[in-house]
Order: sequence, then C-alpha cells, then structure tokens
Amino acid sequence: MRGNELLQEPMFSYISAEKRVPKEHPLRPLRKIVDEVLRGMNRDFEAMYSSVGRPSIPPEQLLRALLIQALYSVRSERMLMEQLDYNMLFRWFVGLSLDDEIWDVTVFTKNRDRLLEAEVAKKFLDAVVEEARGRRLLSNEHYSVDGTLIKAWAGQKSFKKKDAAKTTPPDDPGNPTVNFRGEKRSNETHQSRTDPEARLYRKGGQESLLSFLGHLVIENRNGLVVCAEISSSTGTAERDTAVSMLEELSRAGRITVGADKAYDTKEFVRKLRELNLTPHVAQNVCRNRHSAIDKRTTGHAGYDISQKRRKRIEEVFGWMKTIGLMRQTRHRGKERVGWMFTFAAAAYNLVRIRNLTMVTP
Repeated sequence: MRGNELLQEPMFSYISAEKRVPKEHPLRPLRKIVDEVLRGMNRDFEAMYSSVGRPSIPPEQLLRALLIQALYSVRSERMLMEQLDYNMLFRWFVGLSLDDEIWDVTVFTKNRDRLLEAEVAKKFLDAVVEEARGRRLLSNEHYSVDGTLIKAWAGQKSFKKKDAAKTTPPDDPGNPTVNFRGEKRSNETHQSRTDPEARLYRKGGQESLLSFLGHLVIENRNGLVVCAEISSSTGTAERDTAVSMLEELSRAGRITVGADKAYDTKEFVRKLRELNLTPHVAQNVCRNRHSAIDKRTTGHAGYDISQKRRKRIEEVFGWMKTIGLMRQTRHRGKERVGWMFTFAAAAYNLVRIRNLTMVTP
C-alpha cells in the first residue's frame, strides 16, 4: 500500500539530540575525552571571568565548537554557526539542546582576546598531553621536531614598500592591477599592508609566499604532539624555535631528538648537546658537505629507529593542513595564528588518542 506524504510538520519532538546520535558514532568517545580534559581546566576558566555581571557563554562550549570546526573542516565561524543551528550532531557535541538559541557569530570575535590572554590553546594542548600520559600513550625518551610553512591571510599585492605612500589604484580598488616584474622585493624593504607580521619566505624550492612557520615536537611512540609554536618565517627560525621548544623537555633527563637534513648544522647539534639531548638528525652530505652528525650517533641502533619514527610528524602536518584548516590561516598576526595552530595540534591529539584507545569488536 502506498503511503501518503504528510506536509504538515509536528509541533513537538520528544527525542533529544543525545538519543539521535548513534552509540557507535566516533564523536562519542571523543566527547568523553574532551569532557575529561575540560574538567581539569575548570580553575583556568574560573580565573578568566569576573564574579559579577551577566553570565557568558560557557568557555567549554566555545572550545567544543572550535573543535567541531577543526574536525569537520568548517571553513568559517559564520558557517559554523549556520551548521550549529540545524545540525543535531554538532549541537550534541557542543552541549546545546535542540531548543537552545544559537550564538551570534561575533561571539568568537568578542571572546578571542580573552582566550588569547589566558593562553587557553596552550593550556588545552598541555591538558590533552597529560590525558595521553595518564593513558600511557607517550614516550618520555624519544622525540622528533620539524617545521612547516603556514600561508598567511594576505596576498602578494599587499606586499608593498614600507615607505610608499598610500595611493588609490587607477582601476579596481578591490583588486588592482599590479606589475612586479623587475622589482626587487624583500622583507627589509617591503611589508604586507594586510598582515604586517607575515614575511615573504620560500621553503623547499617552492614559490615565495607571505607566511608564518609552524613548529611541532612529537613523541615517537604514537606520534602525539607535545609542543606547538608559530614563528616568523626566517632562514634560521626552524632551528632556533626547535631549541627553545626542547629546552623544557631537556629537564626530564636524557632524550633523543629526531630531525631532517635541514637541522644538520654544527650550531644546532652543539646546542642540543649542551642541553644534554642526543641529536638524531638526518645527515646532509650532499655537495661534499661535512655532516655535524658523526659515527658516535649513527652507530647506535636507536638512530635508525629515530629516522623512521621522525617521519610521523609529517602525518601531523598533513592532518592539520587538510582537515584542521591550517594550510592557509584565516587570522592575522602571529599571536592569533599561533593560537589556532596550537589548538589544531590539540585537536589532532584528541583524534589520535581516540583511535589508539578505541576497542574494536
């Protein structure tokens, strides 16, 4: 018997979002991990807000919403609010009921400074790392370090001479015609009008881009991120930032640090040895160049293992750029870009922890 289409919608629904999300949905174990991490940050959240005044949107919900944005590659906060309005799965993960009013998109703009000042992204990453350590997923002896290019939210046309006067373009003001042929452009003489902190940089033989450098330190057992930072794009930034990130780890005792050929310099290896770190750096011996890594290091079996495990850091960069929206940042300024980069690293860790601890039937 053919059923008739009912065009009149029911007035009430008696099924909650909790019941509509399947028990085997991959977001369920992730939500449990996130809730445990956020409970541990309760004191940090308390210190961010005044004890008087109108109640704000809970910071736990803001962070869960940003996690959804990273996990599902929602390209803007405006689209995130749109999907949060009608997507029951997103509402459930954030902690909203089906009848709760959706926030205005400016809620992130107004709360971003508060989250920046409290260094919430770094504290969130640290809390996720502690969660992984409590589950015995971390190595305390073997790490790897690397950097990647993060394209800035600024175009080449915004890269102009620092002392040049602002002029109205003769054609389209929004997208003027610009000819760079024959013009020598460098970070010393030019600066982006859109994002002054972005620098023109070329990495790996690719084209020069207005960019920042993202740096990660991972542990080698399961490839979990233990430290993330953003720096200006310079030729020595990868090695200099790596040393500063590894200083804190050196206090835990003797550890090994894997890295690619770009880190095979006498200065970098010397600094690691001064920090009581064993540099398992890939040897760069091209063009009759002498490597800073000798047989004292390469002769150990652990060196070959580090060279294999260090490549896991590329998996993190790949996820952060293809899923976590970090191929090109949507924010301006090193501080804001660094916040999002660190938060994306924490999101990767959460997915990795879930995958490592899920019990497959």
